[in-house]
Amino acid sequence: MSDLAAALDIVGARWALLIVERLLDGPQRYGDLQRDLGVPTNMLAIRLRELEAAGVLIRLPLRHNTRAYALTDRGFALREAIVALGNWGRRDS
Repeated sequence: MSDLAAALDIVGARWALLIVERLLDGPQRYGDLQRDLGVPTNMLAIRLRELEAAGVLIRLPLRHNTRAYALTDRGFALREAIVALGNWGRRDS
């Protein structure tokens, strides 16, 4: 498997990079991610579990049985790629 294929295996699924992009601004609660991105709740739960298993983000326990999600160093390392993709999309639209 190529390096690009390995990366896409982790962040190539629908919503994954949008979740990471949102978390670049800092930790977010599950409900805030769902509302801001408009991702279906079942899909958000799946993507968060996948990204956590890949070491891209971590869960932060909060009060009242809620949680927030934050990027790890591995997740923050995607910043440059996300910015480049955003610039590419803006230029070609």
